[in-house]
Amino acid sequence: MSAEQLATRIGVTKPRVYEIEKAEISGSITLNSLERAAHALDCKLVYTLVPRLPLQETVALRAQEIAKKRIRATSHTMLLEDQALDETELGEQIETLARELSDQAGSGFWEEK
Repeated sequence: MSAEQLATRIGVTKPRVYEIEKAEISGSITLNSLERAAHALDCKLVYTLVPRLPLQETVALRAQEIAKKRIRATSHTMLLEDQALDETELGEQIETLARELSDQAGSGFWEEK
């Protein structure tokens, strides 16, 4: 389909079609423009976000991150009081807390603190 034919279908001028093409190349095209172009081409625009990892894995990694921060902060205090955990105990505490956090994950689970 030529730029002129597409312009007619979308209801814009031929130079506007070139602007839309440039916007697509630069990554600045709007969803509205994409929707209009899709409609003119008898296509359906599908806008989706696809997770890089499965949800369970994402939650588990986030729980591990939170657990490490919390346990390491507590571990530092225990070290000052000469009650430090060894690496095995520290790892077990992190795993236990991470499981608990995963089970209780709510909206605050994703907040950066």
